[in-house]
Amino acid sequence: MANIGIIGGGSWGTALGLLLNSNNHKVDIWIRDNNQVEEIKKIRENKRYLPEVCIPEEIEVTSDIEKVIFNKEILVIAVPTHAVRQTLNDYKELISKEQILLNVAKGIENDTLYRISQIVHEILPNNSYAVLSGPSHAEEVARNIPTTVVVASEVMEVAEYIQDVFMGPYFRVYTNPDVIGVELGGALKNVIALGAGISDGLGYGDNTKAAIMTRGIIEISRLGQKMGANKNTFAGLTGIGDLIVTCTSMHSRNRRAGILIGQGEDLDKVVQKVGMVVEGIKTTKSAYELSMKYNVNMPITKEIYEVLYEGKDVKNSVFNLMLRDKKHELEDIVKEY
Repeated sequence: MANIGIIGGGSWGTALGLLLNSNNHKVDIWIRDNNQVEEIKKIRENKRYLPEVCIPEEIEVTSDIEKVIFNKEILVIAVPTHAVRQTLNDYKELISKEQILLNVAKGIENDTLYRISQIVHEILPNNSYAVLSGPSHAEEVARNIPTTVVVASEVMEVAEYIQDVFMGPYFRVYTNPDVIGVELGGALKNVIALGAGISDGLGYGDNTKAAIMTRGIIEISRLGQKMGANKNTFAGLTGIGDLIVTCTSMHSRNRRAGILIGQGEDLDKVVQKVGMVVEGIKTTKSAYELSMKYNVNMPITKEIYEVLYEGKDVKNSVFNLMLRDKKHELEDIVKEY
């Protein structure tokens, strides 16, 4: 049995707490809002983020961060990407160097363009780090719907330890040493999911969405390789697997946000209607800036950026994508002949 602290009690943090509890581990979940904590303790349900799912009494939900961090082998970082730096800075003195930091958020920091592993290594350089990612909606994991994910760490022993802790009859975990690829796949697929949702909101069909997804994974892989990732990672669960589930499911808050944008909703109203953090909105800005920094052609990302941040009409963006200069499908392969 492992002692595990989960920092962040949104839908994903709560679902992972349920999973770990079912694997017979001791789990404490930290939620900043004490009113939410008291409600959960009273009704044993995270009504705001994961309704109609019972939270067993064995799981301690608290606003006491010291209790959640103290004497834990693993600390799960389950706050949104934009809150990771502040959270770690606020509580770094409580974290011992022996604790493994496991990130489950999917995003890229706007100001620095850092992946979360880079933020963690900057603030807590002596701690082991791993990232858990893949096609995994919290709503399904919490209900024991079979799910398969990947854990990545530069230290294989750390990845294998996390694999053992999380693996269960409904939750299969693979390992991968490619931290860069796993983090980028998880973050950038949210941008493409916004595009898929916009396509749905405009009333376009399966043909359009399939094109966005297929060309989207090429963009992701293109940038990933420039940043040092293994191209094979993007053909796996944290690449095409996560992209498929996020672009096609109504559980996906990024797809739901995209649908509303395609229907003409104002961005502020979109975020309000979705009711949870839409990581893809902030990540689109980071992805666009990374494409400029690394001189990588990412036309879908560019159009979504211009829709979100420059007020471009979404229909014009679709036409721009369709009417670009003609190309070979697999440019790199063609260049070899």
